[in-house]
Amino acid sequence: MSTNQAGELGESPQGDETVPSETAPQLEELSRLRQAVAEAEEKARNHWEQYLRAAAELDNVRKRAQRDIEAANRYGLEKFVAELLPVHDSLELAVQSAQQVEVDVRSLEQGQEATLKLLVKALEKLGVTPVRPLGEPFDPTRHEAMMAQESATAEPNTVLQVVQTGYELNGRLLRPARVIVSKAPPRAT
Repeated sequence: MSTNQAGELGESPQGDETVPSETAPQLEELSRLRQAVAEAEEKARNHWEQYLRAAAELDNVRKRAQRDIEAANRYGLEKFVAELLPVHDSLELAVQSAQQVEVDVRSLEQGQEATLKLLVKALEKLGVTPVRPLGEPFDPTRHEAMMAQESATAEPNTVLQVVQTGYELNGRLLRPARVIVSKAPPRAT
């Protein structure tokens, strides 16, 4: 290699290797790119770890929710049963009293009234409210008309009589009230 050729390649005539002036910016760019790649790999690793933690947390939330649903299904009636146990006890006492030789009708009646009050109280605690629409306008979403009856005193489509009380649970209809509805009397011709 001639001295001239060595100078063009950036080598010294003695054989020492030197970096050409054009290569220094490329090495800096390469170093910067390597650093950027390392930073990007670190970010990707962090994001992957965050994803895995989020996926594990989501899985835990799903499992916890499933356990809560199963527990609610299994023990959801616990409050209901606890409220009805006094009613059961009262009815049991009434049956025992009725089997005695000397039965006092008045005490049986009082026992039944007390049992009914216990039941009403238990239902109220559970959010069950009666639907007793006597004198109200007929509402087909909450009432079931058993029959229509002529009435000279009541407005047409007014509840004249409640045949069977309806019930709502926290505002949701469980059973419509069965009612007799008024209708206009026939016109005289």
